[in-house]
Amino acid sequence: MLLDVRNLEAGYGHAKVLFGLTFGIGEGEVVTLLGRNGMGKTTTVRALFGLVRATAGEITFAGKRSERSPSYEIARLGMGLVPEGRQIFPNLSVRENLQMAFIDRTWGNERWTFERVIDFFPRLGERRNNAGTQLSGGEQQMLAIGRALMTNPRLLVLDEATEGLAPVIREEIWARLNELKKTGLSILVIDKELEALCALADRHYVLERGEIVWSGTTAQLMSDPSVQETYLGV
Repeated sequence: MLLDVRNLEAGYGHAKVLFGLTFGIGEGEVVTLLGRNGMGKTTTVRALFGLVRATAGEITFAGKRSERSPSYEIARLGMGLVPEGRQIFPNLSVRENLQMAFIDRTWGNERWTFERVIDFFPRLGERRNNAGTQLSGGEQQMLAIGRALMTNPRLLVLDEATEGLAPVIREEIWARLNELKKTGLSILVIDKELEALCALADRHYVLERGEIVWSGTTAQLMSDPSVQETYLGV
């Protein structure tokens, strides 16, 4: 198991958000965290990256315990984050945003470089000298994904992968994520587009009020409408 999370608890101050989460991601596997807003998905991601302190439980990544590690050490282990809201550097160019994130390493696959990223996202190549503020929302999301890939991660984590994007851009993002899956990259993705997630992912975890209340394969999820109605409906 590449990522192994056991009995994870975390929160903000005295407000506990996560209550004993246990889940995992294997090498080359695509996994989702599903649930309505406010159920703890983003807090889970923040805990994985050391941005929220784990108050109990264990996080093991690539065989190393990381729940007490600072964020920069977790990144060095090979986790790459595409955060909610993208958070690109607005005053840097596309080229600068990508090049500043580059880590020269491989995990068995061909490494990601500036040239490979702009080949993967041709729009970024066209806008390579434009500042982040001059990009559309979709282009910013491509840049955020490209920036994470430039760290050459073993696990790519996307928090709200296509939120707020136009339908044509969402389709392009999903197509690119499917291409990443074919490379053998492990992916953890959060999004609300259930159909696209089921077309992409191998397994799913459903969160409800900081607890995992269901887990299973795509086939199991699609064959159980009660899960969708109970935990994923608005």
